[in-house]
Amino acid sequence: MSLDIVKFFQACNPSRTLSYGDPEDRQYYIDFSSVRGSNHIRELKRTIYYRALASEPTCQLFTGHVGCGKSTELLRLKAELEDVGFYVVYFESSEDLELSDVDVTDILLAIAHQVSEKLEADQIRVKPSYLINLFAEIGDTLQTPMEISEFEFSVGISKITARTKASPKLRNQLRQFMEPRTNNILKSINEELLGQATAELKRQGKQGLVVIIDNLDRVDPRQLQTGRTLPEYLFIDRGDQLSKLNCHVVYTIPLALVFSNESETLKQRFGGGIAPKVLPMVPVQQRNGNHYGPGIHLLRHLILARAFPEMEPAKRLDRILDVFESRDALDRLCLISGGHLRNLLGLMSACIQQGDPPFLQKSTEQVIQRQRDALARAIDDQEWKLVFQVVEQQNVKGDIEYQTLLRSMFVFEYQDAEGSWFGINPVIAETKKYQEWLQARKGKE
Repeated sequence: MSLDIVKFFQACNPSRTLSYGDPEDRQYYIDFSSVRGSNHIRELKRTIYYRALASEPTCQLFTGHVGCGKSTELLRLKAELEDVGFYVVYFESSEDLELSDVDVTDILLAIAHQVSEKLEADQIRVKPSYLINLFAEIGDTLQTPMEISEFEFSVGISKITARTKASPKLRNQLRQFMEPRTNNILKSINEELLGQATAELKRQGKQGLVVIIDNLDRVDPRQLQTGRTLPEYLFIDRGDQLSKLNCHVVYTIPLALVFSNESETLKQRFGGGIAPKVLPMVPVQQRNGNHYGPGIHLLRHLILARAFPEMEPAKRLDRILDVFESRDALDRLCLISGGHLRNLLGLMSACIQQGDPPFLQKSTEQVIQRQRDALARAIDDQEWKLVFQVVEQQNVKGDIEYQTLLRSMFVFEYQDAEGSWFGINPVIAETKKYQEWLQARKGKE
């Protein structure tokens, strides 16, 4: 079996999200739960499954670092829930929402749109009378007259969301109209849309309705006039409304909320007493700095699966020299990525851009050097102090450090048997500035 370089390049696209339900994409999927410290997808699935047996809706929160594979894992959750009989609506919130300017009613509207659209596509009819009448009024308010029937309900909402997403002025007008009606809107969504849909789905033999809302972790962290950030307003101040949907819901939320002083309030008010599940990096080293073999092994498979997707996993390792000059060259990329999946695929894509396989050690080092220099230029003196502090304490203390270090990918979060810990991005660890600090620190010991 020869290496198809064009297909390999496409498979290494770092912006590509794998759809676990697609047999071709599933060939590329690697299960990292054995080294990540916990199996969050299994926990989300079991909560939905067992609460469904008691006819109780669930609301769960999921988050993680940018580029660590959240969307791929959520699509795995979707596929596994469908395999055991659930009807799942998965959507990326950025399809309907302007994430720099979003309110609770916008999110409720997006959920109503996506659920009704999938139901209609599957010939499942519901009649949300209140919402149909409401959106006809909205059409008048936005000067977009429309007749919305039960057979084209999602089309009507789609017209509204498309117009308001593109216009701040129309978004403001829509909110002024909907905000006083939020409780009635929520009641109608629960009774006339989700309630009717769940009843019909169960008549068809389904276990229940699940809505997975991805990309809400990308909500702009800007500060509002009240002093609260937009994520705090949505998920803490208004979280009680978002958590009251009459179906099983999984929300992605901004990781910053986990490091906020309001994290306990979030857990109690929105998570039902359960903390958000945080998807960490794939560990390539341990707390003591030693290499972590099981994590590196799975990252090797991540790259080799992209190269030889149809080959049995056990045989892929025999083909390393078809892709790299040496096994060390592959391991070097895995280690320097810090277990950040998108970074690893980005490094791999850069290697392919330079030339055809097998990739020389010299080429991989050039790719690493470019990434190191680009990241080092972005770190100022104050940020270096925070980086050094995290290295010494293996901890990030609050949302300010989170915003500075984690969002910028200067440090990464890992989990092991002792809990979570934080380590420096290995690319930064190779900079001259860091190495000088490390030598000075050793001299003091």
